[in-house]
This record gives sequence, structure tokens and C-alpha cells, in this order.
Amino acid sequence: MKKAMIAMSGGVDSAVAALLMKEAGYDCCGVTMRLYREAAFQPENKKSCCSDEDEDDAAFVCYQLGIPHETQCYSRQFEQQVIRRFIREYEAGYTPNPCIECNRYLKFDELMNYARSSGYDVLVTGHYARITREESTGRRQLRKAVDETKDQSYVLYMLTQEQLKYLCFPLGELLKTDAREIAAQHGLANAKKHESQDICFIPDGDYGAFLERRTGKTYPPGDIVDENGKIVGQHHGLIRYTIGQRRGLHVAMRERIYVTKKDIANNTLSVSTEKELFHHGLVAGNFNWLSIPTPEGEITVTARTRYHQIEKPATARPLPDGSVKILFEEGQRAVTPGQAVVLYDGDLVLGGGEICEVLE
Repeated sequence: MKKAMIAMSGGVDSAVAALLMKEAGYDCCGVTMRLYREAAFQPENKKSCCSDEDEDDAAFVCYQLGIPHETQCYSRQFEQQVIRRFIREYEAGYTPNPCIECNRYLKFDELMNYARSSGYDVLVTGHYARITREESTGRRQLRKAVDETKDQSYVLYMLTQEQLKYLCFPLGELLKTDAREIAAQHGLANAKKHESQDICFIPDGDYGAFLERRTGKTYPPGDIVDENGKIVGQHHGLIRYTIGQRRGLHVAMRERIYVTKKDIANNTLSVSTEKELFHHGLVAGNFNWLSIPTPEGEITVTARTRYHQIEKPATARPLPDGSVKILFEEGQRAVTPGQAVVLYDGDLVLGGGEICEVLE
């Protein structure tokens, strides 16, 4: 009998993934990753994840399913690879996505290595995505989930061919409503549990307070300037702002204004009207071509620069240094350095990378 390790978050999706693998005849074990513990700041926000309650929920569902459960502590690795990276990126003026880094370094590196070394044949998660195989080449391909409203392929672009061979996403063919119905039919305790939405280590959403608490620094105020360089106000530390932000600027102007740029060197925040937020191109670094080999020239794609954004028509050209230049047919709003851009061909994930430069 093949053995499956199930990454159990305590939510309904990983619970149903475990149920489906057990019904498919696998010898299953649920494993919960303990990632973040700060005694003075336990997540109380019910939309957060990685709480003690989540760990208890995962253990109880495993009890209901009659499979063993264990907890593996990766808090040290999470601190080094996710939290410290998050802090560095924010201080450098970028807007990182810690959930992508958690997938990259913790779930699909640390946990996968543990599963392999423990003799498991497959690592299973509750992600909404699909893995297929191209018959002519044997290459694994990552595809969107059937339920595009819950599709999570955007945060999985960093996977490798070897990882895809070892992974299983049982929910990729299901609608979210189907998953909840299956959980309810089997009496699983978390069938109606809410979905986590916030960053687990900043459940109140106050990034500035978190950074100041963790670094011990006070991030200085500075000038807010318009597109002509005229000072129109004062900001409260650049870490408290992101591209496209409108609220909290406290600047009186005739038109609605938005954050368009953060200048770390001069500690200035640039603002302008919404039309200045639209850009036709970007350069992405740390690029991972996943479902196809690196193209030899320019290709036509669709691309998304935000998690739940609808993909937009574009062209992509690999550059000699390994980065990729992406040009959109129409201007895209609030393209933000530090975020991910992911390329598609229909439901096929071609690859993705980190936005490092925004082009006009």
C-alpha cells in the first residue's frame, strides 16, 4: 500500500484532501507544520491561520478519519526564510508575498524532504490546482483548478519538475462547494470553518507596527511629493505604504490621489492620480519556467500580477540574465515590485517570477 503524507492546516480543504486519499486506498498520515509562535501576539483574528486552534482542529479531523497525526516544528526555518525575508523586502521598498515564500521554503522544501526521508510516496496538500503529464515528453505541468474562483496556481509557480512528480492536489477537480459538502457528509468537524485570509504573523494587518516591534526601529517620516516633485504632505514611514494605496495619505488635493512610488534613498513617497498607476510592462527576476522549457524567443501569454486578478494578454521574452521582460497589450494597474507575476496559456501555468522593475 502506498503511503501519503497530508499537510494538515486545520482547514476544511486539507481535511477533505486527507479523506479523498484515504478513500483512494493510501496509508495516510496527517502532519501539521508549526510555523509561527510569539507568546505576546497569538493570532486572535478568526481569519488568520497557524493558530493553536488550527493545530487542534487538524488533530481532531485525523482522529475522525482514523489516521495518525503529528506536528512538526519549523518555526526556526519560518523565522529565517519567511519573516526575516519579509522584513528585508519591506525595508527595501518592495511588497513581498510571504505565502509564496512559505510554500517555496517550508511546505515544498522542508516538509517535502521530511516526507521523502520518512518513506512516504506522495506529499498531499489542499491546494486548488491540478498536475498533469505531457505524454510526449513526460514533463509535469501545473494547471489551474476547475474552480477558478478558488484557483491557487498563482502561489505555486515556484514548483520544480521533481516536486510536481511527488505532489498530489486532490481538490483540483472539485468546486469549493463540493469540498464543503463532502466534509459535511462525512461529519468532519471543520466542514463549515472559515477560510484563512490574513498573514499568519500579522493577523491585525498592521505591517508597520509589526516591523517596528520585530526590528526595534522607528521608521522616520518624510515628504509626500506629487508628480512634479512638489511637497504636498508628510508620510509616517515608507513601510506603512504600498503602491496603489489611497487611504491614510491625509493629503488634500482636487482629485483622488494614490501612492505611485516609494523612494527609499530619499525617504519620499510619490503620489498622483489613478492614471499614473497604469504601466505596460515589467521585468521579473528569479523566474521559474515550470510547465514548459525556457522559450528561445518571445511568446504570447496571458499574465496576472495579483493573486485573484484576471489574466491579461501580454508577450514574454526571456533575457540573457535569466529574467523575463513582459509587455501587456493594455496598461495594468498598480504593478508592484516584490509581488509575483505568473504566466499562463489557457489553464496551463507556464511559469512565474518576482517583479523587480516596472516599465512605462
